[in-house]
Amino acid sequence: MSGGAAAPHIAAAPSTAARAAFAELRARMGQAIIGQERVIERLLIALLADGNVLVEGLPGVAKTRAVKALARNLEAPFRRIQFTPDLLPADVVGSDIYEAQTAAFRFEPGPVFGSIVLVDEINRAPAKVQSALLEAMEERQVTVGGTTHPLPRLFMVMATQNPIEQEGTYPLPEAQLDRFLMKVDVDYPPDADERAILRLVRGEEQARQATDRAAPPPPIAQEAVFAARAELAHLAVAEAVEDYVVALVCATRAPAALDRELGSWIEVGASPRATIALDRAARAHAWLAGQAYVTPENVRAVTPDVLRHRLILSYEASAARVSADAAVEKLLSLVAVA
Repeated sequence: MSGGAAAPHIAAAPSTAARAAFAELRARMGQAIIGQERVIERLLIALLADGNVLVEGLPGVAKTRAVKALARNLEAPFRRIQFTPDLLPADVVGSDIYEAQTAAFRFEPGPVFGSIVLVDEINRAPAKVQSALLEAMEERQVTVGGTTHPLPRLFMVMATQNPIEQEGTYPLPEAQLDRFLMKVDVDYPPDADERAILRLVRGEEQARQATDRAAPPPPIAQEAVFAARAELAHLAVAEAVEDYVVALVCATRAPAALDRELGSWIEVGASPRATIALDRAARAHAWLAGQAYVTPENVRAVTPDVLRHRLILSYEASAARVSADAAVEKLLSLVAVA
């Protein structure tokens, strides 16, 4: 990397209070979810970057548990929406209800009016229901009957989906996928952690049966999240790192100019929203690591999560069984830091 690698002016290191709050939140989630440290980190990155996250994984790998662990330890209203084929948009955002006593309509908020909103099995609802989330995810508001209703200041959609169960599922529209800051793939935990998972669940069962259960610790205050986000906004990013972020995203739009094989894989590249998401996620990754500035390593660490759901692969890539992750990995090997 050239002389622009180090930030020309170093921002102040993350404050002790905000760092301590997120370290505590991370530790609590780690006690509830074993063998998924990377998933925990990605959820915290999304929370810091004020973004939505799509969590994909096989059944039983703690997707829903991870989201609930975050919500349980955060001072924020938690809402869960179970997406099903018969769900209606009004079941998500709410509707106007006519009251005979006042001869007027009253807005009844739907479950999307929470701070941490878990959308379970998002691909089980048809497109009209999925599209009901678009305005909420991007603009943090809901419009019903011509009236706009703001969502809470702390608002985050965490959606889950199963990659292998196709019966009764609907693919997510590209416009909605683009509104997720990151798509996190959850794999099986390491074999060494399976016994620890058994003991954790057994201990939870015993605790539920106990009559003298200890009170849970108080949740982390929302103000800690807002204080961390304020620091994130001022984290130093060198021009060379900015150029690297832009180069990575722009290379997805003209991949053939970079590499013939990559060009045959990617049919449609990422939008400018991906550039913004990559910058925010990289800054959040750096902040969690206690850094005062962003490095190319921070950018590379989050690039697969930011880009894997934004690339549309070609028929040739599908026929050759090339995944989006493989395309991103090749992209990272080809794009150099200026």
